[in-house]
Amino acid sequence: MTVKEVIETIKKESGASIPDGHTCDILITGDPDMEVKKIGCTFMATVDVIREAAKQGINFIITHEPTWFNGPDRMEWVEKDPVYLEKKKLIEECHMAIWRYHDHMHMGHEDQIYTGFEEEFGWQQYRVPVENVKKYGETDAGAEQFWAHFGGIYQIPETTLRGLAAFFKERAHMDVVQIVGNPDMKVERVSVLVGGGSLGLGREEAPMVQMMQENVDVAVCGDITEWTLSAYVRDAAMMGINKGMLVLGHERSEEWGMKYLTGWVEKITRGIPTVFLDAGEPFAYL
Repeated sequence: MTVKEVIETIKKESGASIPDGHTCDILITGDPDMEVKKIGCTFMATVDVIREAAKQGINFIITHEPTWFNGPDRMEWVEKDPVYLEKKKLIEECHMAIWRYHDHMHMGHEDQIYTGFEEEFGWQQYRVPVENVKKYGETDAGAEQFWAHFGGIYQIPETTLRGLAAFFKERAHMDVVQIVGNPDMKVERVSVLVGGGSLGLGREEAPMVQMMQENVDVAVCGDITEWTLSAYVRDAAMMGINKGMLVLGHERSEEWGMKYLTGWVEKITRGIPTVFLDAGEPFAYL
């Protein structure tokens, strides 16, 4: 299969229908007519990921997040920047095609990022079906669809905020997990808001509304804004209300969807070898 054929197959099998020009899921680099030998799935095509891909004989990378340091992968602002030029040179030397798989991945038959998260951490059986989405008090036309796809609610065996942090630290291979709230508080009902979901997806109040209406003990988050959900949880904890928050970061909360993707892609591309390339947590801690 060619790069173009693989892309079209994935888009079709995802179940999402997004018009061209209305998505960031574009071919970032490479020849659409190149024959695909081996595929690598990753959260982000960093320099180290590209080098590792070339080492493993991969010539097509599927990345969830941008290659050129901005959401739509616009390049006009960076074309003379030495970082861009060196990275572009590396990609060309490796004869690598890179395709962004983001919108279709979140908006298809299933949100494959959440499927991967649940598979990685063994939380499939704890997922709570979210029904009666209009209970949130939203009245605009897109409210039902928004709330139906906003994060996930999980009823887990009772633990503490400290215990849950330790669980993610170990399973996600993290040196640090940020917390808000009393480390010894009891935890059973958890909202998971991977990536930018914890920012509200255009509705800053959404994570707090969900926490209130779904009686959530702890929000497990990707990104944060310090004056929204983290401030809400912090004030609640200061008043003795049983609310907490864990911050895994964007990459550590979403990478597992790309790990899940490898088997799915290999199956629908008639056995093209497909491997997971862990982009790794972007921060070091001193």
